[in-house]
Amino acid sequence: MKNNANDFKAVTNTVINELSEYLTESQNGTIKTITQRSPEEIAEQMQLEKWLKEGGLDSQSATGFTQSYLANTQHIHHPHYIGHQVAVPHVASGIADLIHGVINNPMSIYEMGPAGATIERFLINWMLDMIGWFKGDRPSDFKFRKGNGGGILTHGGSVANLTAMCAARAAIAPDSWTQGTPNNLVVLASEEAHYSIARALSIMGMGQNSIIPVKVNELKVMQPEYLLETYQNAIDQGKKVMAVVANGCTTATGLYDPLEDIGRFCQEHGLWYHIDGAHGASALLSTKEKHFLKGIELADSVIWDAHKMLRTSSLCAAVLFKDFKTLGTTFQQKGSYLFHNKEDIGFDSLPYTLECTKAGLGTKLFWVLAAEGEKGLAQYIDDTYLNTRQFHDVINAHPDFSCPYFPESNILCFEYTKFGQNNEFQLAIRNELTKQGEFYITSTEMNGIRYLRLTVMNTLTKSNHIEALMNEIIKIAQLLKTTGINN
Repeated sequence: MKNNANDFKAVTNTVINELSEYLTESQNGTIKTITQRSPEEIAEQMQLEKWLKEGGLDSQSATGFTQSYLANTQHIHHPHYIGHQVAVPHVASGIADLIHGVINNPMSIYEMGPAGATIERFLINWMLDMIGWFKGDRPSDFKFRKGNGGGILTHGGSVANLTAMCAARAAIAPDSWTQGTPNNLVVLASEEAHYSIARALSIMGMGQNSIIPVKVNELKVMQPEYLLETYQNAIDQGKKVMAVVANGCTTATGLYDPLEDIGRFCQEHGLWYHIDGAHGASALLSTKEKHFLKGIELADSVIWDAHKMLRTSSLCAAVLFKDFKTLGTTFQQKGSYLFHNKEDIGFDSLPYTLECTKAGLGTKLFWVLAAEGEKGLAQYIDDTYLNTRQFHDVINAHPDFSCPYFPESNILCFEYTKFGQNNEFQLAIRNELTKQGEFYITSTEMNGIRYLRLTVMNTLTKSNHIEALMNEIIKIAQLLKTTGINN
């Protein structure tokens, strides 16, 4: 394959045909969600050694290569994919990925990617407006205004959480960038805080032990009535609270912390308030579901992943700040080849982001919005949340299944109870499901009990699919009982 327009068009047409077939089979459910093979077998099927040594991939050979690749993927568009919090992406998002792959505009410097930079700033304004932090007249109002919020897009929620924690550190210890992090800084957070918070604090030199857990209820939702006690204990030990972190919503269960109550506490005590809304912030689009995010405007920082509930391919996450001036204090660096006086009619995001070379992340989210509009995305959120609650009723109605809570989002935990509670048994059921490949679900623990877990990302997933899943679990459970796994 030559590196020219003609060969690009020929190979792309081949790949698009294969992807179209793949999409049709996945959405129709005529193939398995996943077929597990060893990496050695996959490498052999894809002829990796041959292509490495000989090259020569062209429009004809691309068919076989693409087919082998797609055969060894997770079929996320399948209605039986009810696993991780990974978007079932709108095809429009994939088109944007293709465009970026060809033009390769790293847009953190405006002159390197004006279109991508403009779209990112537009979408940041749109997201800020959803929270209540935008003072402009419309998202394309790029003027700096007093009291306006700010933000950037990042390659994932982990980078976004790290950025937010760096901003909180800059607020309480402004010399930390040059003098290092004070050793008495701590963060108050739920036990259910995403692991990326602890990872961020360790990267920043604070250590995982700098997280002080706030008591949660039996469903792992933070109890704000214990915040004062936890805060005072930290102060009595000579600690300085850098931030309070709340979940909107939790990864394991999809339940929301009481954001407004936590926000009021942070206001009263002058504490940085961070909301991890990676999954659940998308409910802001829904008039039916946004009440779970009441009080989000009280935060100082929020993260929001488009590659979860905004139907956008990975990765595209936002870190948003109530005050745009926060962007200028988070990172402080020099680079004469990048940071210098110049005539620039746009805006560089490079000084405000952990990442130097950054893809036009917002473009693929914008393609989804351009295809569906705000109302279309809102309907998607309404549908997945409603479907999950219907699935709860279907599962809970069966005498051999039980759900520990009524879902607030599109995440639902449940267990098969006919043979009693046994964590190893629940996990064995999940592993056998994955091995068979007809369904893909995940698993989590809550209060020491192992549950099976659904994340409903696909509106094609209906109650009949859940009933089929339950029947498959019953068969597997009987098989495992016979083999003695639950003993």
